Order: sequence, then structure tokens, then C-alpha cells
Amino acid sequence: MAFVEPLIEIAKASGCSDLDACRNIIQAAAEEQRSLIQSILESRLVDETGFLKGVSRWLEIPWWNEPITGVPGPLREKVPARTALRYHVVPLQEDEHGIWIAIYDPFDLLARQTLASSVEERILYAMSTRTQIVQALRQGYGVGAETFEAILEGRSEEELGLDIKQETNVLDLDDSEASVVKFVNQILREALEQRATDIHVEPLQDDLQIRYRIDGVLHEVPVPPNIKVLQASVISRLKIMAHLDIAERRLPQDGRINLELGAQPIDVRVATIPSVAGESISLRLLGQERFTFDRLGLDKEAQSRIRHLLAMPNGIVLLTGPTGCGKSTTLYTFLASLNTKERRIVTVEDPVEYKLPGVIQIAVKPEINLTFANGLRSILRGDPNVIMVGEMRDRETAEIAIRGALTGHLVFSTLHTNDAIGGITRLVDMGIERFLVANAVRAFIAQRLVRVLCSQCKRPAEYAASYLKQIGFPLEHASKAMGTLGCEHCRYTGYEGRAAIFEICLVSPRLQDMITQGRPASVLRATAMDEGMLPLRLYGWTKVIAGQTTVEEVVRVTAADLEMLDE
Repeated sequence: MAFVEPLIEIAKASGCSDLDACRNIIQAAAEEQRSLIQSILESRLVDETGFLKGVSRWLEIPWWNEPITGVPGPLREKVPARTALRYHVVPLQEDEHGIWIAIYDPFDLLARQTLASSVEERILYAMSTRTQIVQALRQGYGVGAETFEAILEGRSEEELGLDIKQETNVLDLDDSEASVVKFVNQILREALEQRATDIHVEPLQDDLQIRYRIDGVLHEVPVPPNIKVLQASVISRLKIMAHLDIAERRLPQDGRINLELGAQPIDVRVATIPSVAGESISLRLLGQERFTFDRLGLDKEAQSRIRHLLAMPNGIVLLTGPTGCGKSTTLYTFLASLNTKERRIVTVEDPVEYKLPGVIQIAVKPEINLTFANGLRSILRGDPNVIMVGEMRDRETAEIAIRGALTGHLVFSTLHTNDAIGGITRLVDMGIERFLVANAVRAFIAQRLVRVLCSQCKRPAEYAASYLKQIGFPLEHASKAMGTLGCEHCRYTGYEGRAAIFEICLVSPRLQDMITQGRPASVLRATAMDEGMLPLRLYGWTKVIAGQTTVEEVVRVTAADLEMLDE
């Protein structure tokens, strides 16, 4: 307990506002024999850099001022991944005095003893921040590096494949034995911890690339050197988990994996693609979502319009936008709000992404001729109140959906168009009569997803007035624009999570007449805006003004929208 008071003084000097809480944390950690430094940093009561620099001065351990970007190749062999990752130590460089090692917890005697027994050269210690050390370990050794090393120790290529059929899909199950199963589980677990929605395992000519899609953007994941030797085993393990044919490497395959992390079920859609360098596997991670209007982030006006639509007894509501813009989540939110004992809700989807209690969900199976159109025909004979069609892909499906809407059903579906008004043109191009579009469709809703600013590091941003004027941002709100900085909390991206922006076009009697008359899309759009439709970009500006996202994000997802505003 002799360390308590010096650490309290260092915490005070680094800006700690609650010294009593800090003292309690240190004393509890000491009594429970937990890391004092780790406990203080996890409490977030102190500034990490200032506090650790104070510890460095107190113990007279040099502070490493240079950025730590990874691990030099020759030092990876001298400091094994298992040691570095377990004790959070990073080999920095080797000179005539010995090997410099970065640490952030100088009280971890076990780490020092392990390094002393495993490294032959003299060890010199320097302190750095935990943030830099964790980032350097990920960059230097790669995901699952300690397991990768243990797998390769004394095992032939044939032996690597012996454990891939092990039956366990519980990711946080303690697996002490190094195996391909454990290595794959580490990849999946890290992806979920980083809020990834997709994992791509992509063979290259001389390497195996792994990428996570986080907040809609792909990030390459550092992997251990020579991971190419595990390519066949990793891909075979994923195919076995998805109940796919591991012998079939020439044709694409689709499957599903049911995972469990922290007692939470995770549904994974798996798709394999044969390529010249080997099979590529894509995994879509689907958690157990809560579909509420609060999650959609609708403002009061938009929410009022949506609730007006959901209260209608019949008609079609179409969501439009590109793949991955959140249309399915919005549709599920609509269904969840309508899901009562008085309503029979039936869906036909390809595939069923989320299972809603009390909703009858049909998965499309083209191999047995269960298409959207055929499934929809069956649904209409089953006395539904509300119908959801995953996508209107052809004229036949659209005609049956319109027939359902005109016979007293509320129908939801999606179209791939750039904006709300484009949905009208798309249906007409499919061969649907204009008067049917005008009379059956109640609303076209365009949607995009923008990344949300990290609450820990967002800061005010300044833009040139000429640029803001060019992109249509209201100059009177320029002072409210926020920008990105990047921190450990958001993986130095500046963003954490995504929010939807909408363009809601209600088909009014005036628009119905114009659609029937075949008026051009530009006239329909101008009329919709006169009646209260807020274009995607203008809706996005409300998110910027509220400090939720950045100007760049709105511009990125609404590039085509500016051209329409200029017309």
C-alpha cells in the first residue's frame, strides 16, 4: 500500500477531479491483487498520457516520445507474440545496449520475469501510453498472433486441419489449446468487439487478407506474418461452421452460422466466392437488434409523417436506396411498431435477416421455385393485414404487391433507386401502369446512413464560406459544424456508429394527378418539396447542426442529391 499516496499525487497532478474515488480504486485493486495502473486507467478519472508520464518521472523510467507504429521484423522472433500480447509489452528497437521494450505498467513483475527468462539480450524499459502499446501490438503481431504461433509449433500442414471440425460456436468459451478453431474464434470475437458488420477473408497471391466493415467503411486487419499457410484451414473451418461443402471450391455457396458471445446469440450469413487465388469468404454479422423509432433517429416532423403512413389501412410504402443503406432495419422497425395481436403480419425475404416474434417470415428459395412473386401469391391467400416483400425485383412481384395494396393490405417493400422520386420512374420502367402507381403507393422513402461522431473526441470544425455555399450548407449555422479528431475509443476514426437520414415523399392527390399525367421527375420532385419533402442532403444538414455527424459524411452519401438541388 506504499504506492497509494504517490499515485494519488500523480493522479491529482494529471487533472483527476475525484481523488477519493481514485483512492478507493487503488486500494481495492491492491487488496484484490489487480493491476493498479490498469485499474486507474480503466476508471477514466485521469488523463492517460499525463498520468503515465507522472509515473515515468516518479520511477525514473525513460518516456518514449516517438510514435510506436508497429514491431520491427527481427524483434518479433525475439519477443514472441504470446508474451507481448499477454503482458502488453512492445519491442521497440535494438542497439548496442540491448533491446528496448515499451511498457505502461511498471508494477507488472511477472511480465518482467517472463521477458528476462525468454529474451537473451539485455532488456531496457521505456514507458508509453496503453493506447499506443495496444495499437502497436495489433499492427505488429496481427489478430490471433499468439494462437497462430502456437499452432505452427511442431505441426505439419496435414495436422493443421485435424481440429477444424471441432463443434463449438461459443466465442468466449475458454479454449486453452491453440487450434485453428481458436484462431477463427479470435477473428470473429475481435470483429464483434469492434462493432464490425461484415468480415471479408480474401486470399491474395502470397498472403491472406482479412478486412472488417465498421460503420460502413472497410478496415484492413493486421494479420500474423506467413498466415498464408493457414488459408485452407481457416476457410475450411468457416465452411464447416456454416454447414457448407468443404470439397466444393469451384462454385459459390451460401450458409449461416449461429454464434454465441457473452450469452448473446449472433446470426452470421456466409457467402463463398471462388477466385483465382482461392476461395474468398464474406460474413455478415447480425446481432439481436431492438427495432425502435429512437434508433432510427427521426426528427419530430419525419416521425410524424412515418406514423401517419403506418396508421393507413392499405397501400404500399416503398423504401429506396443502394445496398447497405439500412433499408431492412427501417422496414423491421415499421413491422415491430405494427406487431400487435390484432394484426397478422407476413413477410417474404431473401434471406430472413432478423426473426421477429409473432411475425410469419418466409425465406425465398429459387431452387424450389419459391420466388418473391410465388411467395406473395401465397401470402395474399393467407388473410394477412400487413405484408412485407424484401425487394421488388421484377414486374410480376410489383403487380402482385399492387394488387394486394388495392385489395386492402398494407404492403412494405424496397427498390434500388438513388432518391425517393426515382421510385416512381423505376416502377414505370418495370411496366407498371402510371395510374396503378399513383393509386397504390402511399409514400416513397429514400434513405442513407451517415457515420456518427465519436462523443469522446469530436471538436468544432471550420470551413470556408465559399465551400459551404457550394454544397448548400446554411451559412448561419456554420459555427455548429463539428469535425473528427480520433481517439482510442473510436479506433482513431473519429466516428462511432451510424445514423439514418431520410427523404420522405408522401403521394398526395396533387402528386397522384401528376404521376398519372406522366409529368417529368424534376417536376414531381419540385412539387414534393413544395408539399414538405426534405431532400436527403437538407435532412443531413440537420444532423450536422445537431452535432451528430460531419459535413463530409453528408456530402459523401448525398453526392447525387446536390445535382438535383441545382436543377
